[in-house]
Amino acid sequence: MDIPAIVPPADWETALAELLVKEKELTRARDAMAAMRRRMPWTPVRADYLFDGPDGRVNLLDLFAGRRQLIVYRAFMDPGVDDWPEHGCVGCSLMADHIGNLAHLNARDTTLVYASRAQQRDLTRIKERMGWKIPWYTMLPDERGAFDVDFGVDEYHGTNAFIRWPGEGGDQVYRTYFINNRGDEAFVNTWSFLDMTALGRQETWEDSPDGYPQSAPYQWWNWHDAYVPNDCLTPQSLGCAHCAD
Repeated sequence: MDIPAIVPPADWETALAELLVKEKELTRARDAMAAMRRRMPWTPVRADYLFDGPDGRVNLLDLFAGRRQLIVYRAFMDPGVDDWPEHGCVGCSLMADHIGNLAHLNARDTTLVYASRAQQRDLTRIKERMGWKIPWYTMLPDERGAFDVDFGVDEYHGTNAFIRWPGEGGDQVYRTYFINNRGDEAFVNTWSFLDMTALGRQETWEDSPDGYPQSAPYQWWNWHDAYVPNDCLTPQSLGCAHCAD
C-alpha cells in the first residue's frame, strides 16, 4: 500500500492550509450552485396525483402538510426489489438510515416525504423493523399517469422538489428541481465522514494511491441490521449467528 509522506507537525499544518484554500473554493462553488437552483424556472404539475398514506388516500397537494415546499424522494421499497419482503433496496435503505428529526426542515416551511410502490402494510412493517420515522406514501397510478413515471423515478431513485403557490383556482403546484444519481448523496452523511478519512470511501471509482483498499459501490453496502460486526472472529463452522445469516 503506497501511503502518503510522513512529515513533522509543522509541515502537516502547511499541507492542511494549502488544502483548505481548495476547500474554500469548493464551498463557494457549492453556494453559487445553490443560488442557481433558487433561480431555476418553475413548471406547473397537477396537484391530484394519488397516494396511500398511514391515514388513508391523499393527493400531491396534501403531501405538503400545509407547508410551502415539498421534497419527495422515490425509494425502491417495492415488491421484487432485493430482499423483499424483508427489506427493500439496499441503497435506498442506507439513505433512509440518515434521515433524522425533520423538525428543522419543517421550521423552514418544507416537508420531506418518501414514496414507493409498496402497500402501506409492507412499508409500515419495514419502517418498524428498520427504525425509520419518515413520512412514507404509496404511489397510486391513474388513467392519466403515475407519479414515478411522470417525474423520472420509475426505474431509478431520485428526488423532486415542489412548491405550492397561490393561483386563481387555489394553490398551484410547481416542480422546481430534480436530482438523481450521485446528487442524492446529499442525504448520506456517511459519505461525508468517509471523505474526511485517509482511506476515503474505499470504492473502486475513487482516485486513491496504489494499494488502497477498494471495493465496488453497492458490494459492501448492506441493510444496517445485516452487517457482520467488525469484531466477529468466530468461524462460520462454529455457528456465529451473523455468519449463519
